[in-house]
Amino acid sequence: MTNSVVILDYGIGNVRSVQKAVAKVYHEPMITGDIDEILAADALILPGVGAFSAGMKKIAPLSALLHELHSRIPILGICLGMQMMLESSEESSDDTKGLCFVPGRVVRFPNIPGYKIPHMGWNKIIPTEDDPLFSGIKAGSAVYFVHSYYAATTPEYTSAITEYMLSFSSAVRSGTTWGVQFHPEKSGNVGLSILQNFCSLIE
Repeated sequence: MTNSVVILDYGIGNVRSVQKAVAKVYHEPMITGDIDEILAADALILPGVGAFSAGMKKIAPLSALLHELHSRIPILGICLGMQMMLESSEESSDDTKGLCFVPGRVVRFPNIPGYKIPHMGWNKIIPTEDDPLFSGIKAGSAVYFVHSYYAATTPEYTSAITEYMLSFSSAVRSGTTWGVQFHPEKSGNVGLSILQNFCSLIE
């Protein structure tokens, strides 16, 4: 029996493109927001596009479930899905709390002449040593970004860094929970390799 990968459907995010990418390297994942189906998952992908506070409001009914799974199965947050793993965000005017899987805050890129916001397009990642999500991924590999805010966290929770105006955490990790600011489903063979590495973490 093939282990199951679930893509969380909570109303925000391009789940179909993630589904197609995972199907290329593993098998067809399930897209669902059903609690029983999520509980039965062997691995979970949390996609997301849009604003932090809107995402947290959408995902609030599943927050307790995500905290239960956080210590039990591999989880991968993509873009907004990664940002919601932190404690808070400057983007939220009402001080909305994140999932708090990773300490730190989501902050906006500074306004610096010569740099555009959002940070959009291909850029390089430098993975930290011995992170299984980036097994076989060379330092300097290019992936696709679209974001105006980034994760400000500490080195022990950083699994890859990228340079744009400053050095920021383009991937974070807490136990078997990862978040990537870039879009692996839009990042060609490098992105597919990262998704394949994630699926290989299933026991």
